[in-house]
Amino acid sequence: MKRRIGILTAGGDCPGLNAAIRGVARAAYEMFDTEIVGIADGYRGLIEGEWQEMKRSQFSGILTLGGTILGTSRTPFRNMRVIEDDNVDKVSAMKKNYAAMKLDCLVTLGGNGTHKTANLLSEEGMNVIGLPKTIDNDIYGTDFTFGFHTAVDIATEVIDRIHTTAASHGRVMVIEIMGNKAGWLTLYSGLAGGADVVLLPEIPYDIKEVIKCVETRAKNKKSFTIIAVAEGAMDKKEAKMKRKEREAARQEEGFSGIANRLAKQLSAEMGVEARAVMPGHVQRGGTPSAYDRVLSTQFGVHAAQLIAKEEYGYTVALSGNIITHNKLSEIAGIPKLVPPDHQMVQVARDMGISFGI
Repeated sequence: MKRRIGILTAGGDCPGLNAAIRGVARAAYEMFDTEIVGIADGYRGLIEGEWQEMKRSQFSGILTLGGTILGTSRTPFRNMRVIEDDNVDKVSAMKKNYAAMKLDCLVTLGGNGTHKTANLLSEEGMNVIGLPKTIDNDIYGTDFTFGFHTAVDIATEVIDRIHTTAASHGRVMVIEIMGNKAGWLTLYSGLAGGADVVLLPEIPYDIKEVIKCVETRAKNKKSFTIIAVAEGAMDKKEAKMKRKEREAARQEEGFSGIANRLAKQLSAEMGVEARAVMPGHVQRGGTPSAYDRVLSTQFGVHAAQLIAKEEYGYTVALSGNIITHNKLSEIAGIPKLVPPDHQMVQVARDMGISFGI
């Protein structure tokens, strides 16, 4: 029985997308008669009907390639049922194009927003399978998402390189790591890179405690301090505010990023030389690590196995050392955040790393 599979990548790009696409395609070609349709630029392509029938040769040579050969875009879940100025009913358009492409299944590669829309489409009667990608590692139900370990490697290398200049000049270096709501990337790279202070969105910090850490290091003849801070970190005062109140307060402050703020505060209150470093999108670019190539491939093959069994409405996951799957309805919209009492947090604390509390 021939199966016609549509594949799209949505949300932010990350290493491993092409490896996962390749895993789905190659396994499908081996396991059953198949045709694969590549949908351009995420859900936008599904809404607008922009797609192409893929050739087997298009999945060769992409294992190590960063980004996504299909293109990607952000189509916020909150707008999926909103008819905007273009008068397009997005859900109806996606259902119509799914039928027009004669798909037996849609495979969606993406993060939390992508999974919420995938679940919506599943509820609307489409056969959908999700693959969890994001450098934030914040998708519920899976130990790791693909793209995360590569980003950890890159962020760790940034911290490693900053160590040398921090030590040479006796500076406080504040490195802003990606992660707006979840601090997994900052936690792992901060620990791997030997940061002295790690600040996460889930653990609001007190600037006085950060200052105390810098002062303690100075007393112990340590001339420099490395601070790894997640872009979504906030102080204890901000944590008590509602999001709109916090945004308004930051706008009035002239907020230019958490790393810049911390560097200015430490310079002003301590008289130290503090600098902010923002590696930005470098953290999610480039070729995937060996770990992510393997994980992406495993995820892609498992998706093909589900398609072979006609088991839909799931997203693939890693649990322990086992590749498994969860119902989209049970994980969509549930962020996986760093628990303040997580074992990794305790490991860092027992090593003397400060979380600003």
